[in-house]
Amino acid sequence: MFENLSERLEKSFKLLKGQGRITEINVAETLKDIRRALLDADVNFKTAKNFTDSVKDKALGQQVLTAVKPGQMMVKIVHDELAALMGGTFTDINISGHPSVILMSGLQGSGKTTFSAKLANMLKTKKGRHPLLVAGDVYRPAAIEQLKVLGEQIGVPVYSEEENKNPVAIAENAIKHAKKNGLDLVIVDTAGRLAIDELMMKEISSIKKAIDPEEILFVVDAMTGQDAVNTAKEFNETLDFDGVILTKLDGDTRGGAALSIRSVVNKPIKFVGTGEKIDALDVFHPDRMADRILGMGDIVSLVEKAQEQFDEEEAKALQKKLAKNQFNFNDFLKQINQIKKMGNLKDVASMIPGMGKALKNVDMDDDSFKHIEAIIYSMTPAEREDPSILNGSRRKRLADGSGTSIQEVNRLLKQFTETRKMMKMVAQGKNLQRAMGNMTRGKRY
Repeated sequence: MFENLSERLEKSFKLLKGQGRITEINVAETLKDIRRALLDADVNFKTAKNFTDSVKDKALGQQVLTAVKPGQMMVKIVHDELAALMGGTFTDINISGHPSVILMSGLQGSGKTTFSAKLANMLKTKKGRHPLLVAGDVYRPAAIEQLKVLGEQIGVPVYSEEENKNPVAIAENAIKHAKKNGLDLVIVDTAGRLAIDELMMKEISSIKKAIDPEEILFVVDAMTGQDAVNTAKEFNETLDFDGVILTKLDGDTRGGAALSIRSVVNKPIKFVGTGEKIDALDVFHPDRMADRILGMGDIVSLVEKAQEQFDEEEAKALQKKLAKNQFNFNDFLKQINQIKKMGNLKDVASMIPGMGKALKNVDMDDDSFKHIEAIIYSMTPAEREDPSILNGSRRKRLADGSGTSIQEVNRLLKQFTETRKMMKMVAQGKNLQRAMGNMTRGKRY
């Protein structure tokens, strides 16, 4: 996400390279380039102008310390302004009611139904809530069935009245059903249209008035750019919603919607969809997103994702095995599966500072591990436990059994051996930097 904008901003900062201090003259060209980069990213013109004006006000007169170059100072200022533009701080969802009621809104195709299920899954697994999904889209034939399939997938009940074509009555009945059955969270999916129309707005306004939700969320496709912002503005004038959900952000290389929407409607972005999987949903942190736009990675989110997937007791057991050099292919396979659960591999890797740019043209997805997994699954239990027994004939059998080549098998074994050595050094508290250096130079420890 934001690949094009990140690249353009990096070029803009280079204009200040070699300058002794920030002045109105040398900062003018940089700001002009930044404004152009924002407009190319489909950021609202007024938003882009206000942004660069604010950066200019903060940049001029800054005392540039001896240890800080003007380009670095500009990066810091732009980072802080980007975070402020997107809302400044994280805004949590309000689920204080009994039951809590969340009303979904947005155009057809924005991803409302899928997001409803993703949100139910997140609040169930992370907040311990007991959700009820409500099929309030009575116009799209497949909408009710889609919600039922998703609900079954995540183990969440779905309320529907297939003969009833009154979405207001369905929503009211669903809340009664939730209270009766001890469900403490109701998420109401509603109908969308291909464009905003008066009938749709009246209908969703009636639902809002009838059920008085704690939270109204507006779901919008991030890839529609300025259209997303304009739609958000019209919906907000009618509904006065509480927060924005940007879906398909993983496919948005420009970022115009994410950067413009807060300043136009003055409502926070609360969640972003980052893939098709049911758990591909992230809480939106403006400061962390600013880090990623500027190529600084997002270590905090990476650690949070890892903590969600890695069991503490398993980690302790693994550390003991590493210290004794007992790490084997069964452990390696477990680590691969846990990494895959963290989300899209390229997105996860881009959270490491500097990796976003390095991976720009790299095709990386869950299939990246398929050859490695095929080779490991072709091993006998004894071979997985003790890779040292893998002689020439065994390696040929692995290559044939996994549909790979002997060269790929040898490459995996070499990488595994080097990784195990490095991890043993880390587990024993030895110098990680020296271990990494030795690995890259191909030396033996």
